[in-house]
Amino acid sequence: MNTNLVSFLMDVFKFTLAGTGVVSIAFYLIKPYLERDEKIQLLEFRKTISNQTLPLRLQAYERLVLFIERVNPSNLLVRLHATEYSAAELHALVVEEVRNEYQHNITQQIYVSTRAWGVVKRVKDDTMNMVNNAVKSLPETATGLELSKTILVYLSQLEDNPYEIGAGLMRKDLEELF
Repeated sequence: MNTNLVSFLMDVFKFTLAGTGVVSIAFYLIKPYLERDEKIQLLEFRKTISNQTLPLRLQAYERLVLFIERVNPSNLLVRLHATEYSAAELHALVVEEVRNEYQHNITQQIYVSTRAWGVVKRVKDDTMNMVNNAVKSLPETATGLELSKTILVYLSQLEDNPYEIGAGLMRKDLEELF
């Protein structure tokens, strides 16, 4: 009886060991196929997501280029009819307009690269600084036309137009998408 039990336990051990070996070998043979299938599914998922977000990303870049053009003082001052205001009034209007444009486009940062959003922030900050410095350089009795001229003269004295550079960087960033 003792030998039958030992023989039975040895048989169970052999079959368990053989079964474990077969399952292990089967797993290692099938594993590459499972991984490949998982990678294919992941690529298909990314492609689907990309197809859905690409139009949103393109629209975001379009809106940010439009932002850069709208806060460009040469466009902004024409749009605000600078001759009708005092320098202080025009300064307040320009600051408000730049802030509103920025706030209107702030959600676009989730669709563009960090570099592109950095360009937008830099354009906004540089525009605000340019306008603030221009109004500080004028007497309190200055007109909006004088402020406009001061801003445009400052802009024309820059070696490189920051608005053209900003729009160029947006285009470059967009080209990298494709």
